[in-house]
Amino acid sequence: MPVPAVVLPVVWAVFVYLRLMNQQRRHVEYRRRIRRLLCLEDLFQSDRPVTYCSLNTVVPILRLWFNVELEIKQDFRLNRQAMHALQRLMQREQDHGWGTEFEVLIYVYWLAHGLSYRVVSRVFSVPKSTVHRIIHKVAQFIWDNLHRAIVFPKPADLDTVGDGFAQCSGTPVLNKAVGAIDGCHIRIKPPSVHRLDYLNYKGFYSINMQAICDSAGKFLDIFVGYPGSVHDTRILKNSNFYLARNYPPNGYFILGDGGYPCLETPICLITPYREPVNGPVQRKFNYHQSRARSIVERAFGIMKTRWRSTLFRALEVSPTFAPQVIASCAFLHNVCIDNGDVLEPDNDVAVDILDPEPPLQEAPEAHETPGNATRDRLAALISAQAPH
Repeated sequence: MPVPAVVLPVVWAVFVYLRLMNQQRRHVEYRRRIRRLLCLEDLFQSDRPVTYCSLNTVVPILRLWFNVELEIKQDFRLNRQAMHALQRLMQREQDHGWGTEFEVLIYVYWLAHGLSYRVVSRVFSVPKSTVHRIIHKVAQFIWDNLHRAIVFPKPADLDTVGDGFAQCSGTPVLNKAVGAIDGCHIRIKPPSVHRLDYLNYKGFYSINMQAICDSAGKFLDIFVGYPGSVHDTRILKNSNFYLARNYPPNGYFILGDGGYPCLETPICLITPYREPVNGPVQRKFNYHQSRARSIVERAFGIMKTRWRSTLFRALEVSPTFAPQVIASCAFLHNVCIDNGDVLEPDNDVAVDILDPEPPLQEAPEAHETPGNATRDRLAALISAQAPH
């Protein structure tokens, strides 16, 4: 069958078009490689870092950031002072990339807006793959440098912390308390394997964050990653804090709720008397002990309120990455407190937290000494105080 005369010119035109497009693509790739080689040449010939990434400073979020007269807390959940402090803590040597300032902005915005890579990509006008890479890079850096913001107090500061707990409790008898410990369940989307391991006693899937805080609500130590089904006592006894046995120092103690064992050694951990209490002495002690330790529940509430879009619903990241996200929220919590960026916990967040775990019924281990005698002594001292 003869080919119509009009077909040959069309086929030839398509062939020429494809050939030209292929040449154009090769030319673009060639120019890209030349730019990279020039950057490398500049790097080798000078000691200055190479910057080959440029920001689109006309996007609204960056115009907001670079206008120092405008408040950023609504968009980033941090004020400017806290954000600048965070950027200083995150400083590191970097010979390429977007720069620490921009990477921190992306990470904090991601936390503030529910962990959506797509949203952050559009807001900052950068590729979604770049956002993903920056998020994991910053989270890993914070995870590796938690000690820059989360650290136990120095010996010279212990009495100040104790005085704070005495004020919180309403009695000077608890002025040797230098920490309050508790666990907090962070909702996650469970993995397909070992799904039930993440189902906690409250009936939802979670990862547990154990934290010790001071009388100002700052986290002194965190231990994140155990599935929600694991009891607080089990997490405590596997935590670095418990195994190191360096805190609290002799003569001081930390406070915990009834889900923990009352211990004298290897760490001094004072818990309330179990209900129903035996008389007014125990009842009065429980009242003051509860007032003091509630600061850690308040700290969890503040952290969840600040990062409500992320922490008050199931984390949409893998369970292996979730501990880094949770730890960075605690890290930022301390940065905010250090820089006067405070807020009140939302009522519904507080209700979600105030639900203590039932105690674990088990005998003390061989290396543990019960703290009942210390608790009885403190209770007697509180009871002997003249009523106000």
